[in-house]
Amino acid sequence: MKPSPLLTLAALIAATSVAVAHGNEDHATPRKFDPAQVEVTDFGQEGNPQRVTRTIQVDMADTMRFTPASLTVKRGETVRFVVRNGGQVLHEMVLGTRQALAEHAALMRRFPGMEHADANMAHVKPGTAGEIVWQFTQAGEFQFACLLPGHFEAGMVGQLVVK
Repeated sequence: MKPSPLLTLAALIAATSVAVAHGNEDHATPRKFDPAQVEVTDFGQEGNPQRVTRTIQVDMADTMRFTPASLTVKRGETVRFVVRNGGQVLHEMVLGTRQALAEHAALMRRFPGMEHADANMAHVKPGTAGEIVWQFTQAGEFQFACLLPGHFEAGMVGQLVVK
C-alpha cells in the first residue's frame, strides 16, 4: 500500500516542526526564582539569585568545547554561571551527574525537538548569553555538557568538582 501524497506531506510538516522546536526556544532568559518550585538533586538545587556568592563566565564554541573546561566550587556556594555562545550554532550548558547527562543526551538523540527548560541548564542561541544560578549542596565530581544531538558525543563536556 502506497502512502498518499497528503499523508506524506503531513508527516514531513510534523517532523520539521519537531526538529526545529528545540532550536526556536529561548532559554537564555533568566528564570524567575520561586523557592516553592526548587527541586533538590544529587548535585544541588536552583540557587536564589539574591544569594549568589560568585559569578563564573563559561564560553561555548563550535569546536564543541567549553572554556574553562573544568571548574571547582565550594559546597554550599551559590554560583551564577554566565554562559556565552560565541559560535554560529545553538549550544547549551546543562549541569548534572555523569549518568544523568549521558541519559539525557541519549534522550535528546531520540527526540531532538524535545523541549526543556530546567533550572540546571542554559540554552543559548549564537552570539548571546544565558544564565544558570545554582547552589551546590553536595560535594563530589559532576559535569556540565551540551546535550544537543552530536555535541555531547563530540566531547562538549566539562568537569565540575564540588569540595
